[in-house]
Amino acid sequence: MTTRRIIIVDDHPLFRAALRQTLSGGDPSIRVEEAGDLSALSAALEKDRDCDLVLLDLNMPGTRGFSGLLLLRAQYPEIPVMIISAVEDGATIRRAFELGAAGYLHKSVGPTDIRKAIEMVLSGEIYMPEGLDLPEADGQSALMQRLSTLTPQQIRVLMMLSDGLMNKQIAYELNISEATVKAHVSAILQKLDVDSRTQAVIAAAKIEEGQFDLLLQPD
Repeated sequence: MTTRRIIIVDDHPLFRAALRQTLSGGDPSIRVEEAGDLSALSAALEKDRDCDLVLLDLNMPGTRGFSGLLLLRAQYPEIPVMIISAVEDGATIRRAFELGAAGYLHKSVGPTDIRKAIEMVLSGEIYMPEGLDLPEADGQSALMQRLSTLTPQQIRVLMMLSDGLMNKQIAYELNISEATVKAHVSAILQKLDVDSRTQAVIAAAKIEEGQFDLLLQPD
């Protein structure tokens, strides 16, 4: 029997425990692990990269909006990621799919729907909440595509730029040279099709909020 490995990433232990019981109860083919944040997830995947599905909460300590999804998809593109969130806004759900999510599950759904959704994603399908009418694709979709081209390290640098860190500070935090930071910043500007660090910081802020309109406005 093939075992399927699922990792739940959520900062609420009670929710992780309930979801784990829902997934593993009665199905010996599913092996469920838990991580309280992205650092714990990274540690688990560095130890064993063979994973069939990650269930990711959007709002956790150390992540901002879509930054966790961006980082995970960049670093482990072969692992499907399903967002499991209390946020039910259609625009947020569309952005998640545009950034590579394989499914989007509301935390309010019952055990039967949870199992159905996860089986769909494990079989290679895309799961979308029933009865959901997503907004039409808009001018922000191009930005989603550009954000998806960032490497994991470029995403980290972008988030640090949004914290107001200078190149020297970013170099210290990431244990790289200032010249390497400058190269990453140049690549970020090119990939996001912006002309300045200020515009890149605006992009980072919009990632956090799940809104992307300001980046497309001229300085």
